[in-house]
Amino acid sequence: MKHIDFYLDFISPYAYLAFEQLPVTLMGQSYGVRYKPVLFAAMLERHRQLGPAEIKPKRDWSYRQVLWLARCSGVALQLPAAHPFNPLALLRLAIAAGHDACPNRYVTETIFHHVWRGGLDAADPHRLQQLAQRLAPLRDPQDAEVKAQLKANTDEAMALGVFGVPTMAVDGKLFWGFDALPMLRDYLRGDDWFGGADWDAAAQLPVGMARKPG
Repeated sequence: MKHIDFYLDFISPYAYLAFEQLPVTLMGQSYGVRYKPVLFAAMLERHRQLGPAEIKPKRDWSYRQVLWLARCSGVALQLPAAHPFNPLALLRLAIAAGHDACPNRYVTETIFHHVWRGGLDAADPHRLQQLAQRLAPLRDPQDAEVKAQLKANTDEAMALGVFGVPTMAVDGKLFWGFDALPMLRDYLRGDDWFGGADWDAAAQLPVGMARKPG
């Protein structure tokens, strides 16, 4: 059995789509998943990069694309009342409601649905309170240990080379994005390509030109 670490932030509609489609895409494969909440904003800051929703044309396109992808995939998805929003409360709740700092699929699904179904305000305090009551976390989401675990998850992911969400990590290989699910499936099926030269060669390509930030 292969073990997949699924790095996610509830702010990402692509992470939601990948979460919903993972069991369908990998049907028939032997695998286990650990869902690991991370702070996507910290990754953007590390790489001095704006998020997709912070670039107006890209923001518009991203929302149109995820709505279309959801429609094509048969996944229920409605944009929240406002986006982006601060996901910290949701990330900490997921960790507080999980065992060994990893929320199970039910907890992860419930929080994703809170954000991406119904078209409501994901950060509304009253809704967050109702969500916490429903999940009955084992720890207080405001505990220092919970906050530290979120940071540890994020640091772990970045140390592995994770730069965005969703990212699926298995056997030291990273598969980024909703559109990487077919690639992940082929790897789990034992496709010889992943043991060939192309995988490593892609990281050795010389940089022809580099722009200075700012």
